[in-house]
Amino acid sequence: MGIKRYHLLVNGRVQGVSYRMAAWEQAQRLDVTGWVRNRADGRVEMLIEGETASLNALIAWAKQGPRFANVAKVDITEKPATGEFTDFEIH
Repeated sequence: MGIKRYHLLVNGRVQGVSYRMAAWEQAQRLDVTGWVRNRADGRVEMLIEGETASLNALIAWAKQGPRFANVAKVDITEKPATGEFTDFEIH
C-alpha cells in the first residue's frame, strides 16, 4: 500500500485545550509520523504520514479532538509522501 501524507488545518477552539499533546498520543498509538503545532491565527496545523488506515483514524480523531476542544472544521490536503519523518513531534 505505501504511505500517504496529509496536511491538516484544524479550526475551532483547539488551542489551550491540550490538542497538540492529545494528537501526539494518538499519533504514537497509530504509528503515524510528522508534527503538530499551534498557529498564530488560532488554528492547529498537522503534517502527518503513515499507512492509509492509520491516517484515516487520526483524521477522524482530529475532527473531534480532545475532551475540551470544539473543532469547527478540518481542512485536509493530500501531499506527496516523502518518508522523511521517523516520529511524531510537537512543535
